[in-house]
Amino acid sequence: MDQDVAKKLFLEGATFVFLGVPQETQFGIDMQCWNTDEDFRGIKMIPPGLHYVHYSAVSQSTGDVSPRSGFMHYFRKKEFLVKIWDKNLEDISKDEISDESIQRLKDNLLNLDRHLAPYPYEIWQKWTFLTSQITAELAEKLSPESGIIRASVELLSMSDKERPRGVKLPKSQECDTSKETKEDCSPGKSDVKRVKRITQEEKENSMLPDLKPAPGASMRFTEIPRDKYPTGATPEEITKHYLDQSYTLELIVAKHDEPLHMIGELQFSYLCFLVGQSLDALEHWKNLVILFCSCDEAIHKYRSVYFHFVKTIEVQIEEMPEDFLADIVMNKNLVYKKLREFFRTAFISKVDGRLLTMIERFKDNLTDKLQWDFTGLDTDEEDERPVVVKLK
Repeated sequence: MDQDVAKKLFLEGATFVFLGVPQETQFGIDMQCWNTDEDFRGIKMIPPGLHYVHYSAVSQSTGDVSPRSGFMHYFRKKEFLVKIWDKNLEDISKDEISDESIQRLKDNLLNLDRHLAPYPYEIWQKWTFLTSQITAELAEKLSPESGIIRASVELLSMSDKERPRGVKLPKSQECDTSKETKEDCSPGKSDVKRVKRITQEEKENSMLPDLKPAPGASMRFTEIPRDKYPTGATPEEITKHYLDQSYTLELIVAKHDEPLHMIGELQFSYLCFLVGQSLDALEHWKNLVILFCSCDEAIHKYRSVYFHFVKTIEVQIEEMPEDFLADIVMNKNLVYKKLREFFRTAFISKVDGRLLTMIERFKDNLTDKLQWDFTGLDTDEEDERPVVVKLK
């Protein structure tokens, strides 16, 4: 580390003290992870800003590693944060630490300092790119109420009252159960009940126990509406909103304090997957990417948001695990298909200026570094072509 930088971090950097952590526990901050030794007491010289502290208990007898847990925290200049390990829970203690205890640690900082590992400054620049739009308020808003982000969320059994029920059909779709012939419930009758066929997947799911996340354990991501169109939309409008999901993007933007917080949520969910190893976060990240890539009008209305979207996803894909990147192309999953759609939309809708330059560079980098094929953007792939349905 440059000596001037080291001096500045020594004077202005934050300190995270973690007491009672067992030897060989997996502990990390941001994208760095270590196994602790018996002298470990925490991290010093942490650059002010948002950081992700994470840990996994390791069995002393078998060496088994528990699912990762952690928390996002916005460290202020010279902040002194103290946490204690609970041996019984094998987790961070929920007990509050008194001001007197914290002050004693501060007074003993000279002796404590040699037990503190310096922040791995070489990852700092990349980390700032990955967290550029996550504010302290947004991180708190999206984190679980408990404050702890877990790769494996504790699940509890649901009571009968909490189990989801079927949707009640309008009277025009109900069927008189006293009538037993097929003709009585055939299409065209005013008292028709449309019976939904149960798929094999639904049949298998019905055999599984009904579970729900423990209170305060789930991440509070912004819900993406299932219906992509406003109430009362005509068939033509429904088709339009599915082809161009700008309406859905507008609904998500309205739930944030400002449009760029959507990029912050994209970054937050990505880090909860990459660092926190949460599959729920990965699913939300994918859904956000798909939504961004499924818009046409919104690209022009929210140019600044899309400018940061391209910057963000470019860095994110560079940090993706190799097996995940291989899966994107080998199986032509939705992320790959939607990126093709995004590039095609950018060219067809005549995005110009700096945004178009960034999009073209992004596409070329994916082709050069990862050999992703984005040729033929002016033609639809076989499974993307519209299906013509003949109406009788």
